[in-house]
Amino acid sequence: MRALRILLILVVVLGGLFVAADRVAVGFAEGKAADELRSNENLSEKPEVSIEGFPFLTQVVGGQLDDVEIKIKEYEASAGGATGGGAGTLRIQDLDARMQGVRFSNGYTSATADSATGTAHVSYAELLRAAQVEPVEVAPGATAKVIRLSDGGNGKMKVTVEATVLGRKLPDPITVTSSMRVEGDVVKVHADNLPSFGGVPTPESTVRQITDFQQSITGLPAGIKIDKVEPAPDGVHITVAGSHVSLVG
Repeated sequence: MRALRILLILVVVLGGLFVAADRVAVGFAEGKAADELRSNENLSEKPEVSIEGFPFLTQVVGGQLDDVEIKIKEYEASAGGATGGGAGTLRIQDLDARMQGVRFSNGYTSATADSATGTAHVSYAELLRAAQVEPVEVAPGATAKVIRLSDGGNGKMKVTVEATVLGRKLPDPITVTSSMRVEGDVVKVHADNLPSFGGVPTPESTVRQITDFQQSITGLPAGIKIDKVEPAPDGVHITVAGSHVSLVG
């Protein structure tokens, strides 16, 4: 019985040491991965990297991590303006991406995730800034321009348009409810109903030059793509997704 007790004590002690070593190793790996991500993506702040699953060391030996979560507080993606031209940036906040099945190759110099999903957020003011909307002439001496984006409720966006006649702004801005969708890497805003500008006959194509716009968003970390956008009270909520995502190398 004494020998059995000693054996059990040794198992517990060795198991504890293994767990401690495993946690030290995973902590070091998370820190190193965060440093590399900050450097590669030119981030202003160090991101959070969490490697899930236990034990970590056996996952490394097997050449695959089951689940890795990356949290980036602020990220500047590449963006095109309202007409799709003009390279700019779009500040994306609270990007939270989860990678499944992260496989290593080439002596751990490259890594690829089988799949990736996540969420992010863009403020209405930032989306409008990046869209680079310009005034459009609706009649001789009269122009109109989008001045504000906001939540329209029920998954819609409210677009506020300001009109100027002979250099004077009209006192009451016009609002329209718009839908958002994603086509490829382009986010499109499309007015559900077209406004009128003081009874001035205006072709639909001209009105949509004002109310409708699109914003290309590329260059997200690890090559993940925007899958869905949805207006919300605090801004536009973004869902990202990807498969066979290259993380390193």
